[in-house]
Amino acid sequence: MDSPLIEVWHAASGSPFLPTVGKGTQFFVASLLLLIGFSLTGAFTLNRSILNLLLLGIPASLAFAFGVVYMFCAVGVYV
Repeated sequence: MDSPLIEVWHAASGSPFLPTVGKGTQFFVASLLLLIGFSLTGAFTLNRSILNLLLLGIPASLAFAFGVVYMFCAVGVYV
């Protein structure tokens, strides 16, 4: 009697994982996200308000966060 986990394992072996951003483009995507993060942070520091926090601050922090993770993956530090 086979375990259901083994059946899932065998079924999954026929469809390999394909990432959304390939290994060859991770460095470019990371650089672009970090550049966007730096640019939005610079624009946010010129005029800090609640509206600019929503329009510039939050997207800047998200671009930094994803850019750093992609840069780690691009240079071989897997998280």
